[in-house]
Amino acid sequence: MLTTTFKRFVAGALLGTALLGSQSLLAADFTLKFGHLANEENIWNQAALKFKELVEANSDGRIKVQVFPNEQLGSEMDVINSIQLGTADMTITGESLQNWAPKAAMMAVPYLFRDEDHLRKTVESDIGSEIEAQITERAGLVPLAWFERGPRELTSNRPIKSPDDLDGLRLRVPNVPLFVDTWEAMGARPTPMAFSEVFTSLQQNTIEAQENPLSLIESASFNEVQQYVNMTDHVRSWIYVVIGKDKLDAMPEDLQQVVRDAASEMQSYEEQLFSEDQQRLEASLKEKGMEFVEVDQAAFAEKARPAVLDALDDEQREIYDAIQDL
Repeated sequence: MLTTTFKRFVAGALLGTALLGSQSLLAADFTLKFGHLANEENIWNQAALKFKELVEANSDGRIKVQVFPNEQLGSEMDVINSIQLGTADMTITGESLQNWAPKAAMMAVPYLFRDEDHLRKTVESDIGSEIEAQITERAGLVPLAWFERGPRELTSNRPIKSPDDLDGLRLRVPNVPLFVDTWEAMGARPTPMAFSEVFTSLQQNTIEAQENPLSLIESASFNEVQQYVNMTDHVRSWIYVVIGKDKLDAMPEDLQQVVRDAASEMQSYEEQLFSEDQQRLEASLKEKGMEFVEVDQAAFAEKARPAVLDALDDEQREIYDAIQDL
């Protein structure tokens, strides 16, 4: 038989648990589902977790952030569509936004930017504001922060120092028409191919070269099948952390400010991680036997320019010229 005291204890415990449960359910006024394609170790995911920490702390728990790395909510395009439907809230995305906002195509144009300072100046200028405004207007997404991406470099089994060295080089490129046209103009034989097929194709000598940022060169272990990293820096680009406009607008102004302030801190945090990671990547690839080759970037840019300009429409050409003049 249960004693009266014990029964009261159990009843009290159950009531306390129920109250705590209801409080936890009521604690968050808003939940942000933040899905992206990077894996758990990637600096983008570390930045997303920093954003979660800041938002939850600075909103006193009124906003809960759920981070879903590794395409758990689907591909980049899937998550964008989900945000537009209201079933997800945030993601990290780049030139894919040109499907809605043509100005976003400028985020990955070969040899558009002279260096990282030129890229930063562009993103933080009126031109960057124009691109962001079109993304919000056409895609219903509000850019909260931006991250620099590592420049794309060319790997090969012979050193490539000038466009003349590209003659006939069988090169894998992503299925981006502008990339295909640009590498053809520079003298290579570009072959669009899924990223998952690249390692085996290099191993079997179906292709002789590929181009990607250092982070992907390392994570895909291309050092096992490629000897040289030719520092072409042929595409410098950036990427946005975006939130659905409807979701942001649904929040009271004080919580909107919490989100924007946290995004600003996240951007600074990621910038530091990015700088450290770029240095680590170069050292890591050299340690694994890859040789870094300095190239005549000006010659590559000059050879690429006609194909790049030919691919741009009038509006994009206007932005291209404005960026070049910065």
